Amino acid sequence: MATSKGTSLRYSPPLLDRYIVRQLIVALCALSGGAVALIWLIQSLHFIPVIVQHGLSLTVFIELTGLLLPNLLTVILPISTFLVILFAYQRMAQDRELTVMKAAGRSPLELARPGIFCASAVVLISFALTLWLVPASDYAFRKKQMAITNRVAALLIEEGVFTSVGNNLTVYVRSRDAGGQLQGVLIEDDRDPKTHATILAESGAVIMVNDLPRVVLYNGSRQQIDSKTGRLNVLTFGRNTIELAAAKKSTHLDRTAEERSLFQLLHSHGQPEHTKFLAEATHRLTTPFSVFSYAMIALVAVLRGAFSRHGNITRPLTAIFTVVGLLALSLIVQNLANRTPGLTPLIWLQSLLPGIIGFILLARSGDNLGFSFRRSGNRPS
Repeated sequence: MATSKGTSLRYSPPLLDRYIVRQLIVALCALSGGAVALIWLIQSLHFIPVIVQHGLSLTVFIELTGLLLPNLLTVILPISTFLVILFAYQRMAQDRELTVMKAAGRSPLELARPGIFCASAVVLISFALTLWLVPASDYAFRKKQMAITNRVAALLIEEGVFTSVGNNLTVYVRSRDAGGQLQGVLIEDDRDPKTHATILAESGAVIMVNDLPRVVLYNGSRQQIDSKTGRLNVLTFGRNTIELAAAKKSTHLDRTAEERSLFQLLHSHGQPEHTKFLAEATHRLTTPFSVFSYAMIALVAVLRGAFSRHGNITRPLTAIFTVVGLLALSLIVQNLANRTPGLTPLIWLQSLLPGIIGFILLARSGDNLGFSFRRSGNRPS
């Protein structure tokens, strides 16, 4: 339809919508930020002993723990969004603000519009986290953790103690002087099941080669049993070098399902863990929609039903228990889908269905979303 010069159609959020959205955003930032800070602090306590005992810098500590934040956000955002919408709308109901808005002609769906807008924004943020930031940070965290493990492997060796370096390597040192020289070294090397070896040496020293710790042994012997003949083979040496790294250099780490990109997960046909990769890809695509579903549960709990002058605690409690049940159900469905590919659609169902049902329940009380457009410029009389 033609419009007069200087006139354009644009969406103008109503004042009440802006008022509610402002409250939701402020509360969401405060709650999510506080929860992330608290959980980050608790998680950080596990790294403090390593940092203090082995002299790692504060920068390394912040970098390592900072890589945990994207994963924390994916867990916290759905729950914090639900709680913020539930309690913000419940407070407006207790203060009779919703009653006044309904008396002014607002339908439940129109009243729910700010909550839907807030939840939709969090859904977009969750997509950015689950599809890009979380896999990248998980892989970077494991690389950093492995690099630190390799770097401090030499420092973990204590005199008079059998020290496990990695899963299948044990080192014993009778004494260690201030210069780092080792005396009376015994090493049990089970990293290769076919060549289980026991190494004895009079002395040794730990060195770093390409950021990987190695122990140089002097005047010793290597004893191992031949897997074919069952005979004990003894090899004496004047100098021998053994790598102490818990794993290969971090740049060659294979990515786990949680660390792979969405493209790699979806194009993993023929790989042994294809079922697990497919379930992980589905989980990433559906997790953001859980934010919307939980938000709709909160909105239905407050906006549907008869008004009670004395308040109604039953509906908010029902909403909380419903979300707790959905969280438990999502874990069960995810585990089942990891083992049975045919159950993968259940992940979509448990993520989308509550939101769809909630939207329908609110829409039955209103004719439309309530979006209003106005003309800027001169109005025709």
